[in-house]
Amino acid sequence: MNPVKPISSEGDDAFATILNNAGAIRAICSAVEGTLGPKGLDTMLVGAQGEVIITNDGVTILEKMDVTHPAARLLIQVARSQQEHVGDGTTTATVLAGALVAEGVAQVTRGVPVAKIVKGIQEGISAAIKLLARRSRMINGLDDPLLYRIGYIAGREHTDLAKLILEGANQLGANKLQEDSFRFADVVISHKKAVSEVWPGLLIQKIPANTQTDFPPVPASVLIIQDAFEPEVIDEEALMTEAGFQKQMQLKEQFRQSLDKLVELKIGLILADRGVNAEAEQFCTDHGIMVVQRVPRRELRLVCEYTEARPIRRSGLYKPANELAGYLGYAGRVSYDERLECVRISEGKGRAQVTVIVGASTSEVVGERLRIAKDAAAAMQAALRGGCLPGGGAAELSAAYELDRLRETVQGMEGFGITAVAQALRKPLAQIVVNAGYNPLEKVEEVKAAQIASGSDSLGVNCDNGTIIDMLEYGIVDPADVKLHALHAAGEVAAAILRIHTVIKMKPRAEE
Repeated sequence: MNPVKPISSEGDDAFATILNNAGAIRAICSAVEGTLGPKGLDTMLVGAQGEVIITNDGVTILEKMDVTHPAARLLIQVARSQQEHVGDGTTTATVLAGALVAEGVAQVTRGVPVAKIVKGIQEGISAAIKLLARRSRMINGLDDPLLYRIGYIAGREHTDLAKLILEGANQLGANKLQEDSFRFADVVISHKKAVSEVWPGLLIQKIPANTQTDFPPVPASVLIIQDAFEPEVIDEEALMTEAGFQKQMQLKEQFRQSLDKLVELKIGLILADRGVNAEAEQFCTDHGIMVVQRVPRRELRLVCEYTEARPIRRSGLYKPANELAGYLGYAGRVSYDERLECVRISEGKGRAQVTVIVGASTSEVVGERLRIAKDAAAAMQAALRGGCLPGGGAAELSAAYELDRLRETVQGMEGFGITAVAQALRKPLAQIVVNAGYNPLEKVEEVKAAQIASGSDSLGVNCDNGTIIDMLEYGIVDPADVKLHALHAAGEVAAAILRIHTVIKMKPRAEE
């Protein structure tokens, strides 16, 4: 094979944009790759006002970084996409994307056309995803011991959080976790005054609008008002007329009369997504009805599902009592937790719900523990849906070897793109080894030889002593969906960045 002709100094200008973008991508990756693996360290983020966040959560680091370079922002989109779709694996996705860009740029500067590299990367990513999907092992329900290990690994080896998340999963049940619209991580909340627990119901992190808050735990009918809890208001122009004034007074009187129905229907809890009228608040306080205002729509929807309540507008309060009763939900226990400043709802007659409460001693620590717990919850749910793969970069290294064999069958220059994918798939294991203090070149080749000799895709490096171990036997596993989506998202953004030929600043919007 003829050697590749070196690029002349005059030709360097043709690669100015791609090299500049690659440098920005490298800078972003260096901020998060040191957190990868069991020996990864934390990053300290410092704000303009002196606020501090200490974390090794990839998406938190990337979201909080002050980034202005457009290519770097594209890379951050990888982490954001990974977080939104899977909820875990943001660092892996970022590291893979960075490695793909670096390998692609290396091939382009050797003289390989960008179009050929991009097409080869796309073919290599597609083949790698199929290889990894074929190797995935299914999780046999909530009793499978691998499920705890997945939460433990994703939870950065926090035993208490892994057990807490698994307890919450068992209370919800496998069917609930399999629902496409349900995100397990969303039920995890934190509070620095809390003791970590799984609450079999919902917590609304709001203080009641009532002047008194010492409501004892009681069964309650639940009314959801998807509106302000106050009389209807006519516009100011109409209010200036005598007819308009009389109409407003009539509406206020109707509202007062509708309040009596709340007592008749034995309503114990009212949740509104807007404000509460002072007269309505006082009436409810006098009759022992808890009122919570400005509750987010998402939480109102959860309460409706849990209690089987049907939301109404304020005009619905004028309905006859027998019709209004059809909109009410029910909870066997409603109370206000003064220490946590939240409303606890349990024993709802609707769909099962739990709230996983994560506690810690300080607000900084509780924030990081919340991020860890959410990662563990997302990983467990992803594993139940799509199975698991050997962790520690073992599965990616095995797929890289298969891509090398595929590269030998490709005659066109697209093969250089496939080589780039194979090299990028070695990056997670190499970075984990680096963070553990070992030579990546030595250990990657050692694991590769062991995998070929044994025919196993689960052999990796023990980061404690550097020996070769079976990841499945040691319970070091990752959700398959996390790896597959990370690889897919990384391939998309790498292709997009490599195809950028010129960067042009747009004119200001005011001039447009």
